[in-house]
Amino acid sequence: MKPTPGLRRQIIQSLAVMALGIIGLSVIGSYVFYGFALTYLPGSISDSLVPSRVELVWIVCTIIAALALAVVVAIRLSRRLISPLNAVAHSLRDVAEGKLDARAPLDDQAMGETAQLVRDFNAMAERLQGMTREREFWNAAIAHELRTPLTVLRGRLQGLAEGVFTPSSELFEGLLRQVDGLGRLVEDLRVVSLNDSGHLDVQRIRVRLADELRAVLQAFATPLADKGFRLDAQLDTELEVACDAVRLRQALMALLENALRHADPGALHVLLARVDDDCLLSVEDDGPGLDSALAADLFEAFRRGEPSRSRQSGGSGLGLAVVKAIIEAHGGQAYCQPSAQGGTRFVLRWPLTPSR
Repeated sequence: MKPTPGLRRQIIQSLAVMALGIIGLSVIGSYVFYGFALTYLPGSISDSLVPSRVELVWIVCTIIAALALAVVVAIRLSRRLISPLNAVAHSLRDVAEGKLDARAPLDDQAMGETAQLVRDFNAMAERLQGMTREREFWNAAIAHELRTPLTVLRGRLQGLAEGVFTPSSELFEGLLRQVDGLGRLVEDLRVVSLNDSGHLDVQRIRVRLADELRAVLQAFATPLADKGFRLDAQLDTELEVACDAVRLRQALMALLENALRHADPGALHVLLARVDDDCLLSVEDDGPGLDSALAADLFEAFRRGEPSRSRQSGGSGLGLAVVKAIIEAHGGQAYCQPSAQGGTRFVLRWPLTPSR
């Protein structure tokens, strides 16, 4: 693609062309006029400072031609300058009125910075429209996640108030579980929102991370065994990491809960190791695996690999988003990849030494 000259260069070139054209018209035209007049109309040339009638006609014609050249150059230059600006201004008014699909047309004659302005405006409008769609999606998803526990709580409490249900420890334990679920949902939303705004802080202390994670594995040993999983943990017991151990335990819990809900029973491999100057924590299952198209958005909030299956097995769709938020707050990244056993390997990798 041929690069477009800058706006300053285009203005200088246009004004230079206009000045050279007027000078050329005046100087060269004068030589031609007087050469013709002296040859064919020798008596038409005035010997005084007052021009003759023929000279006056030539002067007027030269002025008109110079003005015409200046107008042509000005119109051409203003068209290339003003048209993109008017297009952006019109589209800005549409966006201000809520028409987020408004886009400024890019004229082929737009030059340099004005063409870039149109492209930047269209990119901004596209981003704004995408953010609006994402916000609407979030609002709908949050309302959907809150509706079920609130409906259960309201039904049980109304039944207690009307005497439909007999108060019992089992009923109150069920209500407490719904409240705990709401509390976890609110905390997950808080973590994800703080990370998106860049305000998720982690309290780093130097710990043997294997000791911290082992407590999580012990807590999940029984539920995993009941579902038919064989836990294989390979933890580097000598690895000391400056990290927020509480948050990393939370991340591992989310990965294990994800495996309990979605993975097929079988071997579940948990690895903690040092890779170069990074700490690596991974959880790998035996199946069923994920489509590569779904894996790209798996760590985004409310994005489920298989929505129907996720809804049947529970979960808010925030677990992996919380994992991503925690690792990004440590300066690392979270991703998933196919495993050699046909399943999925979830990888958390972050620097051993904090960069800030």
